[in-house]
Amino acid sequence: MKQCDAAIGRIAASLLSSPECNSTLPRDSSIFIIRPGGIGDAVLLAPAIHLLKDAYPAVHITVLAERRNAGVFPLIPGVDTQFCYDRPAEFIQALRRGYDVVIDTEQWHRLSAVVARLVRAPVKIGFNTNERRRMFTHSIPYSHDDYEVDSFIRLLEPLGIDAGAVEMKAPFLHIPDDVAVRGAELVELLCNDPFVVIFPGASIPERRWGGRGFGQVAIRLAEDGFRIVVVGGQDDWDEAVTIAGDRGLNLAGKTTLAETAAVIARATLVISGDSGVLHLAAGLDIPTVSLFGPGIAAKWAPQGERHIVINHQLACSPCTKFGTTPPCPVNARCISEITPDEVMAAIGRLLVQPPKT
Repeated sequence: MKQCDAAIGRIAASLLSSPECNSTLPRDSSIFIIRPGGIGDAVLLAPAIHLLKDAYPAVHITVLAERRNAGVFPLIPGVDTQFCYDRPAEFIQALRRGYDVVIDTEQWHRLSAVVARLVRAPVKIGFNTNERRRMFTHSIPYSHDDYEVDSFIRLLEPLGIDAGAVEMKAPFLHIPDDVAVRGAELVELLCNDPFVVIFPGASIPERRWGGRGFGQVAIRLAEDGFRIVVVGGQDDWDEAVTIAGDRGLNLAGKTTLAETAAVIARATLVISGDSGVLHLAAGLDIPTVSLFGPGIAAKWAPQGERHIVINHQLACSPCTKFGTTPPCPVNARCISEITPDEVMAAIGRLLVQPPKT
């Protein structure tokens, strides 16, 4: 997809003419939000969607997502219609409609901006990070120094929403009632004991701490009286087995995204690397301990006193920009050199008195 964007997207963004500016927005307008990418980006878009609904209660919000992040949007009240661009019939259906506003929330790649240009809408908003700026009536600056929630909210400024005056607090995700019941069923073996969720996965190997480190933390948490629940996809199964051992509940590969969120919503704490699951926890207002290295913590790490970020801040990190991480010549020392003692110390700061048994 990135190679396709670099070729086709760059050419299309250069050839298409810039749209005419029209900032009129009716109160009962329809807004088309484009959000490709992973789970984390989708979660951090939720506050902006809430603000849109607050400012324009009658607005109809349609989201164009992709299959890997589509499970987030049913957790965001205010999303009325959802399509996936990687389901061709849905993509065509989305493009056939007309809208009052299209907001492209992609940060770098051009194909989504081309889609925004082709959609019938008088107002087109997006980030001005490259040639994509030509596809919008309103191009918005983007900074790697800003928390991504704030970056997304800044896209609303052309609609009269003052990003600087906004203070968005968690929770900004909502678990539907039927999914909440399923979440309770998944952890019923724990008999309502306090539990910590561990997620060992990540979208790239350089962000993975490994089953051995998480496993040592799990043992020490169990000694302190906490139950352990490991979540993840089927690709995380081997590490999850190592972490859960005979003392934890291994749900890796057994839950949908919404069910994972429902389990997290019942947890005392979540431990994770830089991942979409980490953002789910933050969006549900569950305390987190996160391990950062390649990613930009200021942009992607959860904010606030309920969240602790472990980051060795090596001279070579962060190295990821716009979703691309270069090959690491030092075997991801920024992550691999984090110790279980550091993680336990962070946990101790959030959970002052573990439930000793």
